[in-house]
Amino acid sequence: MGSPAPTVKSLNSVYSLNVEAQTQRYDRLSRKFADIYGAKPDFIARAPGRVNIIGEHIDYCGFPVFPMAIAPDMLIAVHANGTDRVRISNVNTEKYPARDFRTAEIFEIDSKVHEWSNYFKCGYRGLFEHIGRSGGNGFDALLDGTVPAGGGLSSSAAFVCATQLAVQRVNGINLTQVELASIAADAERYVGVNSGGMDQTASIMGQQGSALFIEFDPALKATPVKLPESNPPFVFVIANTLVVSDKHVTAPVCYNLRVVETRIGALILASHLGVADHRACKDADPLTFKVAMDEYFATQDTAGSDTVQMWIDHLSAMLHASNAAFGSHPDGYTREQMAAALDMTPDALSAAVHEDRFPVRAQRFKLLQRAQHAFSEALRVVKFRQICQSGDTRLNYCTALGDLMNCSQDSCRDLFECSCPEIDELCALARRAGSFGSRLTGAGWGGCTVHLVSRDKVESVKQVLVSEYYAKKFPNMTAAELDNALFATAPGCGACYYE
Repeated sequence: MGSPAPTVKSLNSVYSLNVEAQTQRYDRLSRKFADIYGAKPDFIARAPGRVNIIGEHIDYCGFPVFPMAIAPDMLIAVHANGTDRVRISNVNTEKYPARDFRTAEIFEIDSKVHEWSNYFKCGYRGLFEHIGRSGGNGFDALLDGTVPAGGGLSSSAAFVCATQLAVQRVNGINLTQVELASIAADAERYVGVNSGGMDQTASIMGQQGSALFIEFDPALKATPVKLPESNPPFVFVIANTLVVSDKHVTAPVCYNLRVVETRIGALILASHLGVADHRACKDADPLTFKVAMDEYFATQDTAGSDTVQMWIDHLSAMLHASNAAFGSHPDGYTREQMAAALDMTPDALSAAVHEDRFPVRAQRFKLLQRAQHAFSEALRVVKFRQICQSGDTRLNYCTALGDLMNCSQDSCRDLFECSCPEIDELCALARRAGSFGSRLTGAGWGGCTVHLVSRDKVESVKQVLVSEYYAKKFPNMTAAELDNALFATAPGCGACYYE
């Protein structure tokens, strides 16, 4: 049935670094809560951000990804107030003004309005719709988030997940981690963002010391994968471009457009493979590259086959099939060309991929490049896990894993076109300073980069990034701002309650 979110009594169970600073932060949050609401919080719900080590923009294609939870997080201090009102405040009152709702009003979300409390409403509404209730108990909440918004570390997922934890405990609900992750992924659609589920799963189910190999099809499954030991050990350095990529604002031409391109690509690829009329493809809503691939190989005798090698063989075959299916349109398709390829009208095609819920703006749709990225990136994820679990002491783990990360960045930049000049610059600087692998992480178009660095070179890599990037582009940054933008991290704990 799965496990519920854990409750911890000590922050040593949550953070591996800077525990004393975190203890002071929790204490400040509790004191400020008492100042605002006149009572102590009953508990604090906590959900972390995540960094995706490899596997970008393929979760919504049905393919596995390889993220880890990190220390930056969202905290929500909560106290049941015995009324029908939910009052929410933020420690950053200037940027995020307090809100007061009746419980029934929280279901009303205008996705066209960019309002911070909408993400709180997403978590609230998603939870109650899942259990079939129209509302719950009133409570007071104070939020403190350290995941940078628009930084590619899933601040919105941390917000929604922490909200769900807070709401369910106040209302005596105790869903499993798998249920919470699935509900949170679906809930972001209320603000017009089409989420694949990786961010929420990593936030809810993260484990200290391990990354997660997350699979979405045929069912959500998160497998902890311990990162290999090397000499010297390696860590991941996160460097924020400080270019804000707001999915809510840019979705029609960036994130949601890529989702629609891969969905239409899956429809055309299934037709090319001769499986479009198979029940598995007809029943899939939406059809993904993973479903089309699996159906194509469904009759293959896999008895006794090595699972990893089967993944590699199937994904490699799909790369060739994609070239055949989309190669006649290297510069992209018009809507009319895509519809004609499927013997549909453009309006019917838009309906088939639910474009009414997630509108996009594009003259041409680059299906060839998006398919090439999706299948090759999935292949890199499988190989990354294979290397981590190989136990091959002769292997230079840093070089092998770093090479895959570098190839991922090339694909994100050239095929999926979700990089930007600042991401490219940070990756180039870090590699020259000693990073084995550097790539964007998160949706891209700004946000953060992740770098695989041996522990003995962390400070030298950071110094190069400070002097060659931050000092030149952001000369007035404070030390605290720089610490938030550039830091080393290891796999961290997932969502939990602190009492």
